[in-house]
Amino acid sequence: MISHQTISIIGAGAWGTALANAASRAGRDVILYARDSAAAQRMSQTRENPKLPGIQLAATITVGSDLARAGKASAVLLVTPAQSLRQAAIALAPYLAPGTPVIVCAKGIERGTHKFMTEIVTDVAPRAVPAILSGPSFDIDVARGLPTAVTLATRDETLAKALVQALGSATFRPYHSTDVRGVEIGGAAKNVLAIAAGIVAGKQLGASALAALTTRGFAELMRLGVACGAKPETIAGLSGLGDLLLSCSSPQSRNFSHGLALGRGETPPRDRLVEGEFTAPVLIELANAKNVEMPVASAVAAVLGGRLSVDAAIEALLTRPFRSEG
Repeated sequence: MISHQTISIIGAGAWGTALANAASRAGRDVILYARDSAAAQRMSQTRENPKLPGIQLAATITVGSDLARAGKASAVLLVTPAQSLRQAAIALAPYLAPGTPVIVCAKGIERGTHKFMTEIVTDVAPRAVPAILSGPSFDIDVARGLPTAVTLATRDETLAKALVQALGSATFRPYHSTDVRGVEIGGAAKNVLAIAAGIVAGKQLGASALAALTTRGFAELMRLGVACGAKPETIAGLSGLGDLLLSCSSPQSRNFSHGLALGRGETPPRDRLVEGEFTAPVLIELANAKNVEMPVASAVAAVLGGRLSVDAAIEALLTRPFRSEG
């Protein structure tokens, strides 16, 4: 079995910090890279990230701003926003040894290129081995060591198993997979569908409507996943259905909270990144290219793009022709 003792986390936000603690609990030596050297120094001294107040960094985590050092780890977790991932991967690439696993922990599709996250890594860091980690996980839960299960996928099953062993612990349980595309589609699409769920909750349309919306959203996700070559069992697993259920049911989800504000007729706060905003138009372009119908996701994209009001989008969905389920 391949050993990965040293793990680097590129991106010292809340999710990166949470994953650093998870890797430390798995017994790894962890480097947490922050681009801002002053922020890295503060975190190193206080052993706390202001984005996760009250959470102490484990003793085996080294915080720094030396990208070259971080790139020498035996495995790297790339924890940046989806639309910033290309820039981060370009900066990291020169420091990676051939064959280094680069595990993407962002959920989205790149604007303009329509590329998935692992495709970007392949483009700009060809010596690396791309992988993806995704699933139903809130940063604060992982940081605290609360039980969480996710999916980790790379095309080499032996490597996927080794990475699961390197990162897994009693409270952080990755399941290995070789269905990279399925894991990526689930993570990207659920963000858009969670905005729709938030709108339903904000409009106070009831628990029955929220359950219906989530179920029909899952049907859209399954159709798109299969059209893109994903395995149905992946879409029905942690990184698809599991992540969708979590994101469509809790205000802890940034995307759900964004939709909640829209449904209430409020201006959503702009102090937090909402990946679904960026993904929605790209997801619909991908669906159209694959001839996949995604009425819920399309309605979200139309609302976010200013082409439909929330009320008009809801009316359009409710007045669609009756049809068989599927």
